[in-house]
Amino acid sequence: MRMKEVDSIRGFALFGIFLVNMLDFHSPVMYIRLENWWKSPLDRWTITFIDVAAQASFYPLFAFLFGFSMILFREQASEQGLPFPRLFMRRMVALLVLGGIHAFFIWHGDILITYAATGVLLLLFQQVSSRVWLFTALVCYVPRGIIAILLVVAGRTGENGVSVEAESLAREALKNYRHGTASDIFWQRLHDWVYVNNTEGFLFIAMTLLSFGLFGGYVAQNRSALSARTIKRVAVVSFLIGLPLKLLPYWMGKNMWTEYVQDTFGGPALALFYAAGMWLLAQKRWGVFDYLAAAGRMSVTNYLLQSVLCTFVFYSYGLGLYGSVRPLYGTIGVAVIYGLQAIASRKWLQHFYTGPVEWLWRAVTYGNWPLFRRRS
Repeated sequence: MRMKEVDSIRGFALFGIFLVNMLDFHSPVMYIRLENWWKSPLDRWTITFIDVAAQASFYPLFAFLFGFSMILFREQASEQGLPFPRLFMRRMVALLVLGGIHAFFIWHGDILITYAATGVLLLLFQQVSSRVWLFTALVCYVPRGIIAILLVVAGRTGENGVSVEAESLAREALKNYRHGTASDIFWQRLHDWVYVNNTEGFLFIAMTLLSFGLFGGYVAQNRSALSARTIKRVAVVSFLIGLPLKLLPYWMGKNMWTEYVQDTFGGPALALFYAAGMWLLAQKRWGVFDYLAAAGRMSVTNYLLQSVLCTFVFYSYGLGLYGSVRPLYGTIGVAVIYGLQAIASRKWLQHFYTGPVEWLWRAVTYGNWPLFRRRS
């Protein structure tokens, strides 16, 4: 079951994810502050723009769409008389395998593994009412609010600097990705993945994604009650809440608390604004949404292709430009690459029913070979 509005939002989210990921593709951003590395005003403005407009806003948007699409998948399976739990579990196992290949052999910043784990948790809610989905979504997010309060109580509002250890890790990543052998890159990639996805971090991210996924599923189950007027109100309110919170570190100073609030509450609020705004704009039937929807329909293919292309450009087995590309140029590269992907996706879907990775994913899910090429 395809909905152009959902595909358009997914295509827009794919662009936002790429915008954030590009900094990680070309620099050891997890260990350093890029504004301390790149001194040019244009680069600093670029980093600020990404921080405010994109950071922590698009992975919640993808999680929201993940839960929304799960309900569409369940409805389609029910209409066809197919066993939804078994099909969805196979779908998640296939996504887990894709994520493992991506994380350990292409790029450490994979999110597919976490989405697969989140999908399995969402499956536990398949037979409960939509109100339970909403209630559990709120409960899953309560710990993040408690942490925000504890940071204030603990006085963690001082300057959030970069440690000597982090600088050392950044230099190690720079050496391995820019000059290392395939073996050096593999072990660096594995180290970076573990650094982000330790037990505590993985569970924290999974619970956050579960919250957004449950909320997306709730909205999907009640979408018939959503009027254009309601969606407009959601867009306005979420923008008025989200933007000030995203700007919080810039008018109160950057520290652990302001940056935590910025990402934890400002990011999701702005994600809700993007979802509501894009849904309304998609009703206009402007031509640009044909390209966004095409990119969204092939989101997994395009996501993996971005990683393959960028790691080739920045790692030593390709052009070896890691650590030497300015944020401004990286962002321009995102616009160019994504634009080409959107054009190519629309052209591809004129001849094929789905993207190549999506076709393989569907084949594993259903246990047969679905139609691929369109007949003239």
